Amino acid sequence: MEHGDEIGGEHQEKHDEGEHDDEYPVQEAAARLEEFKKSVEAKMALRQSNLNPDRPDSGFLRTLDSSIKRNTAVIKKLKQINEEQKEGLMDELRSVNLSKFVSEAVTAICDAKLKSADIQPAVQIPLASDLFFAPSKVQDFLASLVQGLLKVFAPGKSAEDLDADKNSRAMKKRSTLKLLLELYFVGVVEDSGIFVNIIKDLTSTEHLKDRDATQTNLSLLASFARQGRFLLGLPLTDQDILEEFMKGLNITPDQKKFFRKAFQTYYDAVVDLLQAEHAILNAKGELSEENASSYEKLRKSHDNLSRGVSSLAEALDMQPPVMPEDGHTTRVTSGEDVLSPVAGKDSSALEALWDDEDTRAFYECLPDLRAFVPAVLLGEAEPKLTEQSSKTQEVPSDTAPESDKGQIATQESPEVSADSGIVLEDKDGKDKDKEEKDKEKGKEKDAERRVEGEKDRTKGLDGTNLEGLLHRLPSCVSRDLIDQLTVEFCYLNSKSNRKKLVRALFNVPRTSLELLPYYSRMVATLSTCMKCINHALTVVGRRIQHFTHKKDQMNIETKIRNIRFIGELCKFKIAPAGLVFSCLKACLDDFTHHNIDVACNLLETCGRFLYRSPETTVRMSNMLEILMRLKNVKNLDPRQSTLVENAYYLCKPPERSARVSKVRPPLHQYIRKLLFSDLDKSSIEQVLRQLRSYLGTNVSHTF
Repeated sequence: MEHGDEIGGEHQEKHDEGEHDDEYPVQEAAARLEEFKKSVEAKMALRQSNLNPDRPDSGFLRTLDSSIKRNTAVIKKLKQINEEQKEGLMDELRSVNLSKFVSEAVTAICDAKLKSADIQPAVQIPLASDLFFAPSKVQDFLASLVQGLLKVFAPGKSAEDLDADKNSRAMKKRSTLKLLLELYFVGVVEDSGIFVNIIKDLTSTEHLKDRDATQTNLSLLASFARQGRFLLGLPLTDQDILEEFMKGLNITPDQKKFFRKAFQTYYDAVVDLLQAEHAILNAKGELSEENASSYEKLRKSHDNLSRGVSSLAEALDMQPPVMPEDGHTTRVTSGEDVLSPVAGKDSSALEALWDDEDTRAFYECLPDLRAFVPAVLLGEAEPKLTEQSSKTQEVPSDTAPESDKGQIATQESPEVSADSGIVLEDKDGKDKDKEEKDKEKGKEKDAERRVEGEKDRTKGLDGTNLEGLLHRLPSCVSRDLIDQLTVEFCYLNSKSNRKKLVRALFNVPRTSLELLPYYSRMVATLSTCMKCINHALTVVGRRIQHFTHKKDQMNIETKIRNIRFIGELCKFKIAPAGLVFSCLKACLDDFTHHNIDVACNLLETCGRFLYRSPETTVRMSNMLEILMRLKNVKNLDPRQSTLVENAYYLCKPPERSARVSKVRPPLHQYIRKLLFSDLDKSSIEQVLRQLRSYLGTNVSHTF
């Protein structure tokens, strides 16, 4: 028994060491679990209060204000539901009698532009409907509200209207789907069949022909899978509390089976589409100048689709699809690259691009801002108006508008004098152009006014400002925090604010380099909707070139900060690989002093990523060989020599044989399980009986 205690004590010490090493992740997981439990318990309490309401009598409702003026003012406030105004709005609702304004109240709630943080306050209003509606009107209000919310998913507009307002409709669908699920959890929505119709439409393969619709549906389905995991039969976090919560939800096994099959079928179809596009993008041959722009559009569309598919796979607890590498795909390499041994390496032998799933999700699964933020706040509404006006505007072949004077003509006008070369002018055409330009300017002014009005409204609702947002920026040290801050910035989007944000992002303290991955994620997320953010990359590139030519040691920390920023942006595929290689080559050409530190920091940041990427593995391998040759021929001090070796082996670890584990008989494995896994204070007697029964008949065995 003393021997058993010794083994158990040794096991406990190892266990304590493991707990100490993983203390922070365990605490974080425990905090998330506790928060999840509180959320489920709150839903259970709301559901219980909704199923057993304490309704006031009709005499109480007569004492409330039923005047048109007061009720109209309250109904207007229903369109601006948010967490800050929730308490004040609920107090006002308790003081009025809305029994005669059921349809108006339903319309106001359905038209409200809700954000994710506004969903819970919006759920409180139907739950408290007994306080400001007559008993005979409560069910009418709830039924009308559900039907009104479902209209968001029904195509009721023309194709032109849908195309002009596509982003705002996508965001409205997302918030409405979240609201319907929350209403289902608390018992306001009793029929889970409404989600069957919604998912059936979202997973229809007919939508795959429209790329914007596909992106929207992927975002909606991923949100639905994360919020309603039990509807799909996915494993749950805390079985006990969720089983108690799910008892009141009338979801049938057939419905669960339908949801799971619909998601799986749609996921397979989208993966097939993704692989087909991947094959097109990796086809052999050279692109002509005419097809270069089309290729770039397809590549960006493919990247967005890949992020959407990865997000859906993560929500479904599935591995994201791995795109097949064609052995005949043409790679841009030099003559030396072809002769190098790495060039002949099979693509299947390449290591995984990311070390783990969390790292891959951090760099590849970016939030879709169009699903969270109205299009007008992203600056996408004005170009659409311009495109529509340009479609209706027919420019005569014999005239050239003033806006096109700087452009190169691709075709000669048929009405050009052979002698003088002067284009014939038409006065009527000029008048038409002038009128259409005036109309276009009027439309642009209206769009600008709508943008400013939307921004002013959202600023007033949020009660935030750019200074406060920038003050919170250094504290965003997790993926969720930086994503939330990115969405909040979109509600403050303006040209001056973007400049201030870029300045704040690239002035990160040189002693806080751990913030660079999160800042880069913010840049990558914003660049999907704001092309002007790419100007930030130009700023950093100029800084790198400026500091590279300086030979002093005073700004070495600033150089390291900037080069690591470039490396992080490269992993998000914002900074091109060519920029990284040009910076690395500049350091290797003058491999002395601070250039050694800069090159090593660049390799530590993105060298492993570029070495594992099929497109750049050959070039990075050559760079690493040059690095080691320079180390061997130069007389470096021990610190610099260690830096170079660490950077090299971080990018290209030495090949090691796989560790051979000792094979033990099944009986030995069982005894080790008893001693190292099952043995604790509460199971001493049980383990002792098992060991005695074994040792009594098999005393000759040794371990």
